Amino acid sequence: MSLSKIAKGKIKQKEQVAFKPRKIEKIIDVNRLEKKLEEIMALDHNEFSVEERLKALYVLQEIDSNIDKIRTIRGELPMEVADLEDEIVGLNTRITNINEEIANLTDQVNKKKQAAKDSKEQIKKYEAQQDKVKNNREFDSLNKEIEFQNLEIQLAEKRSKEFAIEVSTKNVILEETQNILNDRESVLKLKETELASIVEETKKEEDQLVKIAAKARTIIDERLLTAYTRVRTNARNGLGVVAIQRDACGGCFNKIPPQRQLDIRQHKKVIVCEHCGRILVDPKIADEETVVAE
Repeated sequence: MSLSKIAKGKIKQKEQVAFKPRKIEKIIDVNRLEKKLEEIMALDHNEFSVEERLKALYVLQEIDSNIDKIRTIRGELPMEVADLEDEIVGLNTRITNINEEIANLTDQVNKKKQAAKDSKEQIKKYEAQQDKVKNNREFDSLNKEIEFQNLEIQLAEKRSKEFAIEVSTKNVILEETQNILNDRESVLKLKETELASIVEETKKEEDQLVKIAAKARTIIDERLLTAYTRVRTNARNGLGVVAIQRDACGGCFNKIPPQRQLDIRQHKKVIVCEHCGRILVDPKIADEETVVAE
C-alpha cells in the first residue's frame, strides 16, 4: 500500500472521529431559577438584604456558567467552519493557478509543434532551392540552413516533450487538489449543518438565561456586580461566586477558618476567599446545587 493511500486512510479516520455527534449537556432548570428571583423580588421592603443579594448573585453565577457551557459547545464550530472556508479559498486559488500553468504549458507545446512544422517547411523550401543553385557556395549555404532547421526541429520536439510531461504532472496535482477540495467542501457542509443544529437547539435556552440574568442584575448592587464580573473574568473556569464545600472554598479548595465560615453563614456581609478572591456563599444559599470548579 502506498504512503499516500495510508495518509488518506488516516485522514478519513480522523474525520470519522471528529464527526461523532456532539453531546449537549442538559441545561439547568430555567424555571426554577426564575422562580427564585421572583421570590426575592416579591419581598416587601425598600432595600434587598446582603443575603438576598448573595442569593441573586449565586443564581446569576449558575446562569452565566450555563451560558458559558452553551457558547463553548457552539464556539468551537464557527472557528472550524472559518478554518475550512479559508482552506477552501486557498485550494480554489491553487486550482486556478494550476489551470493557468497547464494552459501556458499547453500553449508552449503547441508553439513548439508549430515551430517544428515551420522548420520542416523551410527544409523543403531549401531542398527545392538546392536543385536550382549555380555554384557550390550557394549549395553549401543552403545545406547549412537545412542543418540548422533540423537542429531547430530536434530542439522543438525536445521542448515539446518536456512541456507535455509538465502538463501531465500538473494534471495529476490538479486532480489531487480537486479531490482534497471536494473532501473539504463535504466536511464544511457537515460542519455547517452541525453548527446550525446546535444553534437551533440552544438558542431558546440561551435567550431565556440571558433574560433571567438581566433580572438578577437588578437585585445585585453595582459594586458587588462589578466585583463578581472582575473575579469571574479572571477565573479560569468562569466562577466568580462559589459555595463552601467541606470547609473549603469551592473554587480553589483552600481551607476556610471556622470563624470565617461562621461569618459567611450569618449572611451579614460579602466575604471573599483570601486565596483566589472568589465571593463565598453559604451552601444553604446554593440549595445544595453547588457549581463545582474545574
